[in-house]
Amino acid sequence: MKIVVQRVTQASVTIDGKVKGEIKDGFMILAGFVDDDTDQDLEWIAGKIVGLRVFNDQQGVMNLSIQDTGGDILLISQFTLHALTKKGNRPSYIMAAKPEIAKPLYNKFIGVLEKHLGKPISTGEFGADMKVSLLNDGPVTIIIDSKDRK
Repeated sequence: MKIVVQRVTQASVTIDGKVKGEIKDGFMILAGFVDDDTDQDLEWIAGKIVGLRVFNDQQGVMNLSIQDTGGDILLISQFTLHALTKKGNRPSYIMAAKPEIAKPLYNKFIGVLEKHLGKPISTGEFGADMKVSLLNDGPVTIIIDSKDRK
C-alpha cells in the first residue's frame, strides 16, 4: 500500500458536478493498493497517518499530530500511485491491485482509518472520475509505503 499525505487548509472531491466529500484543516490522502496488501498494511499505515507530527505547535514547529489538532481527513483511491515508468513514456499499472481486490481494501481502510482517528472521514468514490481540489498547507507532502518499513 502506498499513500500520499498532504497537509491542507481545505480539500474537496467532486463527482459528476456534485461534491462527494470535503474538509477544512487536515489531510488529503491518496491511497493505492497492491494485490498482497493485508490488514496489517492497513493498520500500520493508519497508525502512521494519525501519528504524523506535521502540524505546527504554538512555536510554529511541526510537532502536533492530526489527533492533537482535531483535523479531518479526505481519502481518495488512486491506483496510479503504483505506476511503473522505467520503460517508455506510457506508465504501466500492472503493480496496482485489480479493482476486485483494491475496492474491498479501500472500503476496509476507510473503517480502519476512522477507528484510528476516532471520527468519520470524508472520501471519494472508488473507480469514479473524480475532480480533486486542495490547498496544500506548507506545502507538506509525505509519501508512505507499507512495503518499506525498514
